[in-house]
Amino acid sequence: MKRSILTKREHEIFSLLIENKTTKEIAQALKISEKTVRNHISNAMQKLEVKGRAGAVVELLKLGEITI
Repeated sequence: MKRSILTKREHEIFSLLIENKTTKEIAQALKISEKTVRNHISNAMQKLEVKGRAGAVVELLKLGEITI
């Protein structure tokens, strides 16, 4: 099995992001703070070497990490 670039939690967050959920909605759904959501997104963007959430989503789609 291919090893994922993202952690399980980062995957959960990006899955909700592509459903057009806000940071607040993601935080509520996962029962974590909005700051924690932003930290996970930021960590994922650093791993992917992209700027912005949209760039991260595009890169994750290219890598087959997420699907729409």
